[in-house]
Amino acid sequence: MRTLNIAFFGECMVELSGKPLNKTFGGDTLNTALYLARLLSHHPINIHYATGLGEEALSDDLLTAWHSEGIHTDLVSRVPNKNPGLYLVETDEHGERSFHYWRTDSAATHYFDAISPLEHAIENQDIDALYLSGISFAILSDEAKARLLLCVKRLKIQNKTVFFDNNFRPQLWSATRARQWYRDILRHTDVALITEDDDMLIWGDTKIVERCKSFGCEQLVIKRGSEPCVVISDLQTDAKRVEVSATHVTNVVDTCAAGDSFAAGFLAGYLTQQSPTECAELGHALAGVVIQFPGAIVPIAHTEPFHLTGA
Repeated sequence: MRTLNIAFFGECMVELSGKPLNKTFGGDTLNTALYLARLLSHHPINIHYATGLGEEALSDDLLTAWHSEGIHTDLVSRVPNKNPGLYLVETDEHGERSFHYWRTDSAATHYFDAISPLEHAIENQDIDALYLSGISFAILSDEAKARLLLCVKRLKIQNKTVFFDNNFRPQLWSATRARQWYRDILRHTDVALITEDDDMLIWGDTKIVERCKSFGCEQLVIKRGSEPCVVISDLQTDAKRVEVSATHVTNVVDTCAAGDSFAAGFLAGYLTQQSPTECAELGHALAGVVIQFPGAIVPIAHTEPFHLTGA
């Protein structure tokens, strides 16, 4: 069986949280890549992470951590005189978390300053699928956004698969700017993973199905938090629609990475040819575990029950 190569593009930042401060890491596409690598560790599927890192010790630590999780880092670019982004998490007496970011001019924002490893890999047709998010675009300059979009277009010419998650952060860009770029990326997206609340912030309406269908997406997954998700596996004919209830969790500690881990579970099922219902059930089950722990990345022992056996 031929090995599949799935690339993720985005930014992973260093996380400081707790008292005393504990250093970990997180980022939407990295979270999804990491959990997917865990779930598919026994399958002939390579998970690659494409991003920019610096040349200092913090960046070395990130690479070491990713390697230990089975993530391939050949698409990482080391950017001289730049550092990874950083965020601090503070928790109040009620358990509510607030975030403080230092990511302007991070190494990831300079990934496309030169011809990137991702562009080389796509040119050589070494990538079978690409996963990216709204945040992947938001952190980049307009010139770099255009380069990333060109990567997507080249993959489509090669008949490869594009996954897009609409993660939206108003701190990074306006809804107006996001709409301009989302229109372009959705026109080249095969599987759209749409968070309902984010979509409302971006577009100001609830016409998710009609919009993604008009852009030509083949499959649609609507993430609705604790409400049942919606999966339409043949969007252009509006056929094969299912709703799958979320896993009931009473001990919610931290919803950080809930959507990212759901996406990983769904993709794991998708890539191993499970039914749409099974894909969504795996996504919900994994997210249900992740939200019972602080931080984006939970200890591997707690995700082992979801690791899929090889063919």
